[in-house]
Amino acid sequence: MCFPKIYKAFDDSHTPDAAYFAELARVAKKRIIWGGNYFLEFLGATECLIVWDKKRRGLNFADCEIAWTNIKQPCRIFEWKWNGMLQEDMGNKEYRIHPTQKPVALYKWLLRNYATTGDKILDTHVGSASSLVACRECGFKYVGFEIDEDYYKLAQKRLQAAEDQMNIFDFGFNPYQE
Repeated sequence: MCFPKIYKAFDDSHTPDAAYFAELARVAKKRIIWGGNYFLEFLGATECLIVWDKKRRGLNFADCEIAWTNIKQPCRIFEWKWNGMLQEDMGNKEYRIHPTQKPVALYKWLLRNYATTGDKILDTHVGSASSLVACRECGFKYVGFEIDEDYYKLAQKRLQAAEDQMNIFDFGFNPYQE
C-alpha cells in the first residue's frame, strides 16, 4: 500500500495555487480534477468535462459535480444516486466518512473509460479513499495523499479493508488487458 502522510500545505477550504497545478501537469499525463470548474484560472478551457449526476433534485446540495479534464474526448455524464442514506446500490451501500466522498462506482467508471492498462493513478486529495479502493478492485497501481490526519486514518482503514479482500488481480488476471 502506498499511502504516505503529508502535512498541511492547503486543505479543502483553500484553493491550491498555480504551483500545485503546474506540478500536477508535470507528473500526470491525464488529469481529472473534481471541482476543476472552480480552478479555471489555473487549468484553462477543456473540451471534456465529466459530470457526476447524483440523481437528486431540489435539495440544498448540488445536483451534480463537475470534473475538469485535459482529455481529448466529448463531455460525459455518469449517473449514480448519492443522497445521504440513499445510494444507487443499496445492497453494497458505502459508509460515508468524508463530506465530499464520491462512490467507488464513479471511480471504476472513470478507470474503465479514461485509464489505460499499466497506468499508475495519483490522487492528491484522497479524502475517503474511494479512488484507491476502485484502483485496487480494478487492478491499477496507485499513489494517494491526504493532509487531514483524521480523514487520513479513516481512509487508510477503509483502503486496508479493501486490500485485505482477495481479488482476481492478485492472481495476475486483468480483464482490462487484451
